[in-house]
Amino acid sequence: MINIGLRLPVPEIEALLQGKTIVAITNNFLSPGRKFAIYPSDELLNILPVERYYNSSFLSTAQTALTQLRRQGILLQPQQMNLVPNSEQLQIPLLAQETVLIQAWAKCELCQIFNDSKSLAALSKLTIWTQENLEEILKNRQNIFLAYLRVYQLNKSIELIVKSNSNFVALPQPLNVTGTKPVLSDQIFSQRKRQLENLEPPLHPELENLQNILSQIAKTDPEAQQLENDIKIYLGWGNEQTAHSLDSDLSWIKTIADVGNSSDGNGFEKLVRRGLLKLGFIGSHLNPNASGGAGGMDFYAEYPYPIVGECKATKTEKVSDGTPAQLLKIGMNHLEKFQYEKAIKLIVAAGELNSFALRTVTQNEMNVIRPETLQRLVELHTHYKNSVNLLELKECLQKTPYGLADDKVNHYIDKVEQEIKLRSHVIQVVKKYLEDSKYECAGVEAIHAVYVSKNPPQELNSRELRDILVELSSPLTGYLGWKKAEHWRSDRFYYLRDLTMYT
Repeated sequence: MINIGLRLPVPEIEALLQGKTIVAITNNFLSPGRKFAIYPSDELLNILPVERYYNSSFLSTAQTALTQLRRQGILLQPQQMNLVPNSEQLQIPLLAQETVLIQAWAKCELCQIFNDSKSLAALSKLTIWTQENLEEILKNRQNIFLAYLRVYQLNKSIELIVKSNSNFVALPQPLNVTGTKPVLSDQIFSQRKRQLENLEPPLHPELENLQNILSQIAKTDPEAQQLENDIKIYLGWGNEQTAHSLDSDLSWIKTIADVGNSSDGNGFEKLVRRGLLKLGFIGSHLNPNASGGAGGMDFYAEYPYPIVGECKATKTEKVSDGTPAQLLKIGMNHLEKFQYEKAIKLIVAAGELNSFALRTVTQNEMNVIRPETLQRLVELHTHYKNSVNLLELKECLQKTPYGLADDKVNHYIDKVEQEIKLRSHVIQVVKKYLEDSKYECAGVEAIHAVYVSKNPPQELNSRELRDILVELSSPLTGYLGWKKAEHWRSDRFYYLRDLTMYT
């Protein structure tokens, strides 16, 4: 239970919640171990304009946070009556009542005192404040109190009315913080804390600039938002639990099976086309809003390889020979013979195929899958971005037997899931080993020794494990960090973020 709040400028609270910083400048020395709610204020520590107060990479976020806070304030003009006609009305001052939202609490882990201007340039590069601002604070106060805060997001924000302008604010009622989770993991917070204490230079300033640019585009572009989140996680400004938000497309993806097992044939066609687009197929006949393609062709994609098909939604009836016959007819009439023959032929149908339909699809090298299988494939790709390799899927669909293809497609999905689980396990091995040993990074042989002792999901030798460690250290994945040595056995790796498994 916490009964006191610390007032901080709202831009700095936003930076703490985003994981962009782990420190705040306070009026006085804070004792390590002290806990408090974080209480937002629009007051800055000096009179510099906000453009000179915060670094350019954070300026837009700071301005937005200040604007939103000030909009929460309510200006009340008491109702007035003028009893004397045509006379000047007495103006009663506005009564200001400001409400604020408390979204987090924090524990002070360390309070560092800076009183040497020589270190401010390095400090500015590692924080959200300009060097000019830090110099101004030091000039006016002689000391800069830099509090390292371990921040925890509340499960539900609390709205309070402002009644005090003091540094610490007594809360109207104690705040229960049971079950709250830290914004940053133990490992990331420790790395960031060490970097600041030692004033080590930023590792990826170019990525920080890119993230700043993307933050403006991300407000209206979901793909830019996803890339920005990935960069923030890679930079250590967040973790998988706090940064990951479920793809909004899951709302319709989860309806593929239900609609396929209904009588809504038109709606099912649209969902199948949307699913193929989500997987990465590109084609002139994949418009999710169209009602069938040219000549009744339900879907056709040209890239990364041609795939043509039919959809059949049904509640109870069997799938007749008319469905594969329609695909054969449309393919031959609306595609060049060579084009049709090299294309993957796919039917997505809910009902059981009768004997004539089954013979037609088998003899004409067509694959038939249920809506549930397509939904599972698209969900896999959505939960684990780019996990479905369309070229591997092509190999799967080209393998015999043709006809009912649910087993071979589900086998492919199971294989991908096992590969993801293996990599998630490797990440946890590295994370746990570094936490237990208190080392910053670990060599391949040390990680392999722990891996083989922790019920591994798959046997791996040192070289195989090292290849997976390198893969997980790619800037495009960013689950681990990699310090390359002259010989692969001397390579060292460190933890960055979890690979969350979804069920």
